[in-house]
Amino acid sequence: MLGDDVERLAALAAAGDRAAMDQLLRRIQPEVLRRCGRFLPCVQDAEEACQDALLRVAEKLPGFQWRSTFSTWLHTVVSNSALSTYRSLKRRADRQFSDDELLALRADPRTTSVIAGSRLDLLNAVARLEADRPHLVAPFVLRDISQLSYDEIAGQLAVPLGTVKSQIHDARKAVQELIAERL
Repeated sequence: MLGDDVERLAALAAAGDRAAMDQLLRRIQPEVLRRCGRFLPCVQDAEEACQDALLRVAEKLPGFQWRSTFSTWLHTVVSNSALSTYRSLKRRADRQFSDDELLALRADPRTTSVIAGSRLDLLNAVARLEADRPHLVAPFVLRDISQLSYDEIAGQLAVPLGTVKSQIHDARKAVQELIAERL
């Protein structure tokens, strides 16, 4: 978990303190990698998403509006980076292999851990949800993957608490249906 010292470093870095930015990035890197690992079962993929997230923090922090804590904002940055990395990897695989080859490469339940296979199913469902109902993705990811509270999500997305709860409910139902379709 990130603490008050990270919030202080983030404020200094946002104000232009380069040494604070370097220190902040070093301090949050292990947590960012751990959070990326929640999304991406392959360590190298999680590391790629982590580097992307850290780069985004360095680029976007000076413009951060402070409507929420830095830690809450970081969840959104990490989620977006991990999902972007997943989409990029999926596009590369789709271009590289034919449909038959992709089917053959699909995770074999006999050799794939339940956790890794479940995460891939979840990421596929989130990608499909994003195409059909993109407004449901951020609340769902922030709650069920990043494990933010409903209040934190409402503050981060600047929407009423009831809307957040409704969107998460709708997203969970849609994701369950999308995962069930693949089985």
